[in-house]
Amino acid sequence: MTTDQRPTIPAAAPTPAPTVHPDTTAHPTPRRRLPLWLLVTLGAVALIASVLVAVTIGPADLDVAQVLAILGHHLGLASAPTEPLSDAIVWELRLPRVLTAACVGAGLALGGAVMQSLTRNPLADPYLLGLSSGASLGAVAVLVLGVAILLPVAAFAGALAALALTLALARTAGALTPTRAVLAGLAVSQLAAAGTSFVIFWTASGDSYQEILAWLMGSLAGTTWPDVSIAVVALVVVGTVLIASGTRLDAFTFGDTAAAALGINVARTRWTLLTLVALLTGAMVAVSGAIGFVGLVLPHVVAALTGPAHRRLLPMAALVGATFLIWADTLARTLFDPREMPVGIVTALIGVPVFAFLLRRRTAWS
Repeated sequence: MTTDQRPTIPAAAPTPAPTVHPDTTAHPTPRRRLPLWLLVTLGAVALIASVLVAVTIGPADLDVAQVLAILGHHLGLASAPTEPLSDAIVWELRLPRVLTAACVGAGLALGGAVMQSLTRNPLADPYLLGLSSGASLGAVAVLVLGVAILLPVAAFAGALAALALTLALARTAGALTPTRAVLAGLAVSQLAAAGTSFVIFWTASGDSYQEILAWLMGSLAGTTWPDVSIAVVALVVVGTVLIASGTRLDAFTFGDTAAAALGINVARTRWTLLTLVALLTGAMVAVSGAIGFVGLVLPHVVAALTGPAHRRLLPMAALVGATFLIWADTLARTLFDPREMPVGIVTALIGVPVFAFLLRRRTAWS
């Protein structure tokens, strides 16, 4: 072979083209979800069953049949007399507490879902505008004065005062925006918390201190039928309006500009709904104290089941919130029987791990 001849290099074999499955890579199959009517039906059945079963749990040995007989007797559906002690336990003690827990859980979860949509902040909850701290200050003030009968009124008034102060403070910085409202709410919350601490330090002692501490940690002990009435009226009146606003809240998901392009008065809608959430939260805090994590965590849990559409999310958030708080309160009053734990401790113990799990999955939050 001469020097100007080059060795022939065999050509490499052609590499086969990778197989592409456009149905699974380019166009993933959308996740199928249960119809709304089926979800609501299942949620309602679970809620009714939870109410009946939770009423039977406690030191007194009762069953669902006895509870139904007592309910029928008081509703005029059954004429058979009931055993007086069991009747008093169900009708005067357990049933008001369970129904109050259901209403408070539904109200807080519903308010949390609305707040997170309006502020486009996944960490928002119904207490974001200083409502809880304002209600706490009002409640503590009447407790140390020895007029506990006014506690619901004082707590509700404190929540509304905190809302008014938050909005006034946010307006001093210019246009009223969600960010300014949240920052003003944090400032008002700290101010009211400082006022509550001062009142406790200066005047509380003995039994009043224990009563205040239990209320601040969230407690449904001692709830009565008037408490049920407050919670039910607030939930039905305000909650119905919030659930009916699902379509408008969907528009807020894409930003204020998109919502305005769809014909929505952004400012009026936002502050009307925020005020309604404040009213609902004030009523719930007035009968239960400050119960955390329900409005923060449950909307995210429910959204994983229903999807982000508020037409599906809001009614299910209310049903799941009601069922959750019934069982959280049942655990609080039976776990260390005869001692009772504030339900706010139980919701925190459950809510923190769930929130941490959701935080790891939702990398978009960072």
